Amino acid sequence: MIIKFLIFLVAVEHLYILWIEMFSWTKQGKRMFKSIPEDLFEKTKVMAGNQGLYNGFLSVGLMWSLIIQNNIWSKNISIYFLSCVIIAGIYGAITSDKKIFLKQGLPALITLLLIFIS
Repeated sequence: MIIKFLIFLVAVEHLYILWIEMFSWTKQGKRMFKSIPEDLFEKTKVMAGNQGLYNGFLSVGLMWSLIIQNNIWSKNISIYFLSCVIIAGIYGAITSDKKIFLKQGLPALITLLLIFIS
């Protein structure tokens, strides 16, 4: 039950990121991504929306893993999407800001480790 709750939290986080990047990039995005010069938010709105869409796919995949009745499939799907989140977090830490891994990758990594331990 704890693992499912953690998967849900990671999914909600990526749904929130979808919202910021797709629908509030020029407002909330400025508050979240202070390292980006303010004049770039309008120019990168379409790019951010694309990124938001991918975060939405991660969120939907994780939510899907929670409703799959077959335990093996549920576990495999959650492992796949948590791994995608971890890889995205690592890439974000390398190319943008190390905090990205702490905020996105680490919760997914902890959840994935708990899946393997259980």
